[in-house]
Amino acid sequence: MLVSRHARTILSVTTRMLGPAADAEDVAQETFVAAYKALPGFHLDSKFSTWLYRIAVNKCTDALRARRPDAISLDAEGDESEAAFETADEETPHWELEQAELAWELDSAIQALPHVYRESFVLRHIEGLGYDEMSAILGVHRDTLKMRVYKARGLLCQSLAHLNI
Repeated sequence: MLVSRHARTILSVTTRMLGPAADAEDVAQETFVAAYKALPGFHLDSKFSTWLYRIAVNKCTDALRARRPDAISLDAEGDESEAAFETADEETPHWELEQAELAWELDSAIQALPHVYRESFVLRHIEGLGYDEMSAILGVHRDTLKMRVYKARGLLCQSLAHLNI
C-alpha cells in the first residue's frame, strides 16, 4: 500500500535528480527496499513521506557519486521528447513539437545544475514541497535551501536564455 501511494512521487524525484535513464527506476526501487528494511526504525512522530523523500535523495546522491563521467547516457534525448506535455486535441502537431522541445530543454537544463541546486530545485518546484519539509529531508537549514533554489532559478534562466520565451 505504501509503495503504490508513494511510487509516483519517488520516481519523479529520482528521474529529476538522475535523468530519465533506467538509473532513476532502479534508484526508486532501491529507495523502497531500503525503506522496507528500515521500517522498524521509523519514528511515528515524523512524517512518512519526509522520511521516504530523505531516503530517495540519499540514494540519488549515492548514484551520482558512483557515476563516472563516461557512464552518463547520451541516449536519454529520445525518451525525454516523447513524455513532454499532454496536449489538447485541437493543438497542432507543430505546437506539440515545440512543447516537447521546450520540455527537453528544461529537463536538460535541470540535469545540468550542480547537485545541491538540482535537489533543492526539484523538491521545491517539481515536487512542491515547503522549505520546512525540505529542511527535514535534506538536513539543511531553510535559509540555505532558499538560497540554493534562488541560485538554481538563476542558473536555469541563464542556460535557457537562448529560447527567448
